[in-house]
Amino acid sequence: MRMNRNKTRVLLTALLAVALASLGLAGSASAKLTGEFTKFEFCPYKTAGVDRCINSLTTGGEVILGTKKVTLEKPVTLQGGYTTQAAEGPEAGFAKFVAATNGITLSKAAQNVPGGLLGIVPPEKSPALVKALSAFFFENALTGVNSTLELAKPASEIRISENHLAEAEGVALKLPVMLHLENPFLGKSCFVGSSSSPIKWELTTGVTSPPKPNEPITGTTGEVEFFEGARILKLKNAELVDNAWSAPSASGCGGILAFLVNPIINAQIGLPSPAGKNTARLINTIYEATAFAVNKNNEEHP
Repeated sequence: MRMNRNKTRVLLTALLAVALASLGLAGSASAKLTGEFTKFEFCPYKTAGVDRCINSLTTGGEVILGTKKVTLEKPVTLQGGYTTQAAEGPEAGFAKFVAATNGITLSKAAQNVPGGLLGIVPPEKSPALVKALSAFFFENALTGVNSTLELAKPASEIRISENHLAEAEGVALKLPVMLHLENPFLGKSCFVGSSSSPIKWELTTGVTSPPKPNEPITGTTGEVEFFEGARILKLKNAELVDNAWSAPSASGCGGILAFLVNPIINAQIGLPSPAGKNTARLINTIYEATAFAVNKNNEEHP
């Protein structure tokens, strides 16, 4: 079993290297991207030092924060570029990320928080009518709560490892995030995490090593496909996971009444939530290409 797993890792690593190999020279006048290359429209492929383009679409999964579980029903996109020149010191082996050219490195998609502001969720085996009525009363425009994942640091703080992603071993993506909780009562500045105290996800396609009470969970590299003459690599159903992260207390909830509302939100969610009580499972479709290949496609289509 171990031998087969090693062979699979070697094969995936080799496929990744082949797909990301630079092909050909640049063409003539600048124009537009075509075909599957349009996914890299906002990659900074003309920026000096950028070697790779990435577009990762999270289409499912869940985030468990303390006592709350939020299913990712609306897609979230992580896009931009990165250099293959690995960082030094404690971040050796990780490439530095470069922000998307449209300023949206991580798209914002509001996800419904089950139970809304009151946190009332019917038992899992409740009849469909009971669940529908619960959603109607507790997840409406006034009592419902949305949770939006946002970057807590500049895009340059993101780190990525091609090798770890392909080998399903070690951290593949370091992502500093915060959760924006939105509701008319909570105001516009209710966050879990901040630029000074971010939630630090260290996502892997391999096996996690969380503290108790969490148990190890396993991600996956997904299904490998190639497009545009093997110049674009696609990883379908890749699952990146982390259940060893901690989360700080909520802050800014309730506006001028934050001193009253923050403790209520923290008590309801179980914040601050130590490592071992939180989980992130992100199901992704990942596209990658070299900056050279993207630039060539752009220049070949006037």
